[in-house]
Amino acid sequence: MNQKDNKKMKDKILFWFGVDFTDFCMSYYLKDMHNSDFYAIVDITNKPKKFFQEQKLVPFKKTWYFHDHINSKKKADLEYLSTFEKKYNIDLWKLAINERLFYRFFDFHKFTRDEILSIDEDACRLFESVLDEVKPDYIITKEPVLHHLEIFYELCRARGIKVLMLSIPKIGFRCMISDQSQRISNSIKLDGSQSKNRSLEELKLFLDTHSPYKQIKNFDIRKKFLNEMKILNNFNHMDSDNNYTNFGRTKFKVFVHSLKSLLKEKYRRSFMDKNLVKSIDFDSKFVYFPLGVDSGKEILISAPFFTNQIEVIRHIAKSLPIGYVLYVKEHPSSVIDDWRNISEYREIMNIPNVKLLHPYVNSQKLFENCQLVITISGSAGLEAAFYEKNAIVFSKQDYEILPSVFPIESISELPNLIKKAI
Repeated sequence: MNQKDNKKMKDKILFWFGVDFTDFCMSYYLKDMHNSDFYAIVDITNKPKKFFQEQKLVPFKKTWYFHDHINSKKKADLEYLSTFEKKYNIDLWKLAINERLFYRFFDFHKFTRDEILSIDEDACRLFESVLDEVKPDYIITKEPVLHHLEIFYELCRARGIKVLMLSIPKIGFRCMISDQSQRISNSIKLDGSQSKNRSLEELKLFLDTHSPYKQIKNFDIRKKFLNEMKILNNFNHMDSDNNYTNFGRTKFKVFVHSLKSLLKEKYRRSFMDKNLVKSIDFDSKFVYFPLGVDSGKEILISAPFFTNQIEVIRHIAKSLPIGYVLYVKEHPSSVIDDWRNISEYREIMNIPNVKLLHPYVNSQKLFENCQLVITISGSAGLEAAFYEKNAIVFSKQDYEILPSVFPIESISELPNLIKKAI
């Protein structure tokens, strides 16, 4: 028995709650399984906040409401932020510039440098004070999507606190619990692993029934209905609180923005239907590069220095051996962002030796016939292995333990790495 058992001390569990109530449901389930003290940081707007203030389902020792502690109007203490960075080895500007609300993807408010620094200072101070007060044994959280949760997650890891994170792996229709986003906690080695002696066809069948693309397609089928409900939902969630995710939002602006979103999606889809390649010359040698969603965590958090995907495409095209063509495929989930600007599609299409594919081109055929797969941070590198194809990845991935996967350390090594992988 350890010291905690001898003193009959309870574990302290700190939860992070967002607009998705999955984690709250887990706390309700766990309260009857574990005799622990529960604490919570709640990251929501004012309207659902009332639920947490009045609920009696789960007895929390203390609850902090994240946005109540944020003040973007004051001048930031740069000395504190510099000390925080060095103490925990967390690069704050890397996370802040890749925050989709602060830069590139938020249409309602242009955040200034002072606002960003002030928000991050308050967030860092809050997180330190909560961890100092609670001294939790475990953190239960969702995957970081916004940068302030990533700061909290990295801070907990730096302090040696056990993180239990519910995330979505590279296989569709599944969830996993780990201490890292989409990564298995314990290191895995292929040597000594027991095989179930599945044939390649059985593995392909498993991949087909658990395809992330089918999960995405199911979402896209409902896109029309979701778009029609978007205006109503935005009105229902309008708040006048200090939540900086609502900065600049007014009912009129949200209404106009939602209408523009509907029109952009239809206009861009029409352009793709008319101009993007739908048929592939399978007799030619080609490398397959599936685009990621620009505003998604797979790009902004998992691959923070490869967020300009058009530039990545240029790097790949410059690195191809003579005789090979680069096929670039739009990601079906980009429909969430109403697809890309048409100017971006034209820019990709104008790169010599690059062909831009329609998002609904059959990915299986691409895997079967390509000579190499290159991905920034997606599941394509894993799927390539099911088709006995090598893959180059631009970010750390669990599946890089496979001998068919080639992680890239420097963009300058890309030409030689492509030749080696082919």
